[in-house]
Amino acid sequence: MENKDVITLARELGAAMQQTEEYISFNMARNAADEDKELQELITKFNLVRVEASAESAKAEDERDDDLVREKNSEMRKLYGAIMSNERMINYNDAKDNLDATLNRVLAIITQSADGEDPATTEYVPSSCSGNCGSCGGCG
Repeated sequence: MENKDVITLARELGAAMQQTEEYISFNMARNAADEDKELQELITKFNLVRVEASAESAKAEDERDDDLVREKNSEMRKLYGAIMSNERMINYNDAKDNLDATLNRVLAIITQSADGEDPATTEYVPSSCSGNCGSCGGCG
């Protein structure tokens, strides 16, 4: 099999992914979140406050208003809470998690097959990685 044949199969796999329930649910949830004006206003405001907090935090210590930084950080936490408790954002995150799980499984099968594993039997095993490599020797 030539490289171009594998690329063709990858494109077919991509098209098949777009037909899965996970992808369709994710796409619908993304569109619903994008169309939610209240949610989009919260996200825009969060981003503006984050820029303001970063700009103030980046100032030299003698020029920085620490009270303003604390105020902006508090405002960001409130906005973040409102964003993450929005029903459409919750649905989006759930749908994204489901799609990511499917993609991780597919990627693991492809990667393990490239490492010589049997494609018919290899399987994705979710990691319990905390991200702190100091406590683990598992990644290799």
